[in-house]
Amino acid sequence: MASDTARQFANPEMPGYVGFANLPNQVHRKSVKKGFEFTLMVVGESGLGKSTMINSLFLTDLYPERYIPDASEKIKQTVKLEASTVEIEERGVKLRLTVVDTPGFGDAIDNTDCFKSIIHYIDEQFERFLQDESGLNRRNITDNRIHCCFYFISPFGHGLKPLDIEFMKQLHSKVNIVPVIAKSDALTKKEVMKLKRRVMQEIEENGIKIYPLPDCDSDEDEDYKEQVRQLKEAVPFAVSSTTQTLDVKGRKVRGRLYPWGVVEVENPEHCDFIKLRTMLITHMQDLQEVTQELHYENYRSERLAGKAVPRKMSTPDSGLSEKERIIQEKEAELQRMQEMLAKMQEQMRQKQSDDSRQATPSPTNAPLPQSD
Repeated sequence: MASDTARQFANPEMPGYVGFANLPNQVHRKSVKKGFEFTLMVVGESGLGKSTMINSLFLTDLYPERYIPDASEKIKQTVKLEASTVEIEERGVKLRLTVVDTPGFGDAIDNTDCFKSIIHYIDEQFERFLQDESGLNRRNITDNRIHCCFYFISPFGHGLKPLDIEFMKQLHSKVNIVPVIAKSDALTKKEVMKLKRRVMQEIEENGIKIYPLPDCDSDEDEDYKEQVRQLKEAVPFAVSSTTQTLDVKGRKVRGRLYPWGVVEVENPEHCDFIKLRTMLITHMQDLQEVTQELHYENYRSERLAGKAVPRKMSTPDSGLSEKERIIQEKEAELQRMQEMLAKMQEQMRQKQSDDSRQATPSPTNAPLPQSD
């Protein structure tokens, strides 16, 4: 009776199939359960709408109370790096988004070294990840490396400024740079296309390597191939952004109202905002892979070869929060423990080698064989 009432094991696959075709589903379920991490850096002069565009991209408010310095404070303005983290969930998929802003960039009278603090921050995240990888607890490593950098270009010039060129030349080997023309609604369509061609020409002339969108495989869907082609043609992305919702002919749109009409942010005929968001979302995994396999590996190989100088972690007196200070103290303590463990292992190896040399009889002291 027990055998009759017991439930029979159900084979989820058809006869003749092993079932490893379901491996992608397992990876999908595990990834969704774990969640995703992504770090985005935004760089550009003040007044180009960086904060507004980030809030528009992710439909959140990362900068609720921002202090804007006046003209007198900008005379000796220094570049600060502010990281804001927000947890976003959409259809059961969780994303831990960290946006690193750079207020003060390009605002001072002398901007010669304004990008050095940004380079230091990027290298510091590489060094932190390298220390975590080499540490004892590698299970829960938080990835704060910069996966993408939106560089905002002013629409009021005739191309790239010397600061724009120098910044991208200094950082193109450390981070994925995506050039963005800000406030494109201040230009006509012809002016936007002219500025795009000029920017791309100067990028090529100066040997700057921006993030290249990956080529499509031959078996990809035709619609996806067309989407990637349009995204490649849109670089640099000319965007206009706002969080304001307007009522246009009975429908709700996000846009800017002008005397001559409405600029719809999410209309690809008006600006490249929707293309920039599509590029970021559909290639988020590729941005992380390029960071891991190219930029981080370059830093790691130079670091292990002794060419790169290890970056010092920020001191607790640099205006960090209590939580960040405690984390840094724990990291410093863990690093000291690792150094002590390495010394102990070296002493044990040295002792074992000494014992083995003493136990091995010397050839000169070995007894000679007796002859008959």
